[in-house]
Amino acid sequence: MTSISIVMSCYNEENNLKRGVLSELNDYISRSNLNWEVVITNDLSTDKSYELLLSFAKKNKSFRILNLEKKGGKPGGIWNSIQAAKYPYVLMTDIDQSTPISEFDKFLPFIKDSDIVIGSRGLHRNGNSFLRKIGGPVFLTLRRLVILPNIIDTQCGFKLLKTEVAKELFPHLQFFQKEKNPTGWRVSAFDVELLFMARKWGHPIKEVEVDWRNEDTSNTKGDDTSRYKKESVQMIREIIRVKRNDILGKYEK
Repeated sequence: MTSISIVMSCYNEENNLKRGVLSELNDYISRSNLNWEVVITNDLSTDKSYELLLSFAKKNKSFRILNLEKKGGKPGGIWNSIQAAKYPYVLMTDIDQSTPISEFDKFLPFIKDSDIVIGSRGLHRNGNSFLRKIGGPVFLTLRRLVILPNIIDTQCGFKLLKTEVAKELFPHLQFFQKEKNPTGWRVSAFDVELLFMARKWGHPIKEVEVDWRNEDTSNTKGDDTSRYKKESVQMIREIIRVKRNDILGKYEK
């Protein structure tokens, strides 16, 4: 029987937690024929997220809550959860559940033949602003011209990895070499580098289309227009950075 650890990072997700996202997760894994655990790392939230997580975990034994002593950003939180995972597969997913956990069913046929299975949201994403719907194809084209030409969506937060592969890749992310005080969207741009390294190191990646709707109700990320502009600039920088690092040989085993 396949056993899977759901791994997440949490920072100021009080609003999302209050609308029952953990109950949705628990309902799904309770009905599933697979073995599950949920490992969530609190990344020094300043709202009531940590208290809500602990309260839920006390009533649901499949959930484990960890707490970082120093802010790690999204990659740091996920990596902390991965290190604590006890099962051979880890499923990275966002707390807001914009990709519903039920979409994991679409991954099942590909687990045996792929080291990594990633969700793809497509270009027409429910709940996205008009600006994002226009800009999405532009940045997709740019990114595919520079790196990862065969992957459509690098940024969907719904990704399954063999645990041993995740533990091989994460410590080599340049994020952990450079970021001392991670802030802003830069902390969630690690997916591009992760997938680039995985492909370079010979790990098979399968991309599967999943349903996605913007369900994020957190209030820590700014208005969509200003956030999109900032993300766009940072994403271009990230693509260039990964390409430069590759040329300099930083991703050699």
